[in-house]
Amino acid sequence: MSKSKALFVLTGHDRLGAASDGSAEKTGFHLFEAAKPWGILKDAGIDVDVVTPNGGNAPIDPSSRDLDNDDNARFINDPKVNAQIDYAMPLSDVDLDAYDAIYFPGGHGTMWDLPHSDAVRDAIVYMLEKGKTVAAVCHGPAALVNAKLRDGRYVVDGRKVAAFTDAEERAVEKDKRMPFALATRLEERGATLVSAANFEAAVAVDGNLVTGQNPASAEGVGVAIRDQILERSAEAA
Repeated sequence: MSKSKALFVLTGHDRLGAASDGSAEKTGFHLFEAAKPWGILKDAGIDVDVVTPNGGNAPIDPSSRDLDNDDNARFINDPKVNAQIDYAMPLSDVDLDAYDAIYFPGGHGTMWDLPHSDAVRDAIVYMLEKGKTVAAVCHGPAALVNAKLRDGRYVVDGRKVAAFTDAEERAVEKDKRMPFALATRLEERGATLVSAANFEAAVAVDGNLVTGQNPASAEGVGVAIRDQILERSAEAA
């Protein structure tokens, strides 16, 4: 039996605004939201590859670059991770059949590129329909807002979803700078929002869709991804 694998899709967008706005504040993907689930999967013997929607560099949100955190340091110092972050493959070039799960870490950059990527939308639908795990945390669920099933329904319609809340966005004073309000948009698409108090952990597991509210939820999302992969692997054995 081939080794289990997960695919992490990191944002390639590096600023709070349009790509052409060179004066905008830097952003990217949230380091801990990638690092913690990566470590959980790696420790379970699950391989992880990292891509971006369009390929190229995956920028780390400077505000999340805490290398005193052991999980972050382990992730960023891994040679394979380093190589893939520096020059990631585009998602459209990936053979999704090789993976048991796809995961979208957050970071404010996700709000600009993930919702508008055909490759992201296609990958989400393909993995869901194959019964594989689709996961996201914090702003990562921005990947879900425009994804539709073949019957035209949004993939989140009628499903429990956790994501960075509008209240949390206001608390970090970025609500006026976002292209849309993530939690509100998910509810508009038919999702039932699962949430905790600001910056407290909340994880929603609805079948093979796993989502988390914020950085505090990254561990729970990583555990859920791991457990679903291992359960399916055991059933197939």
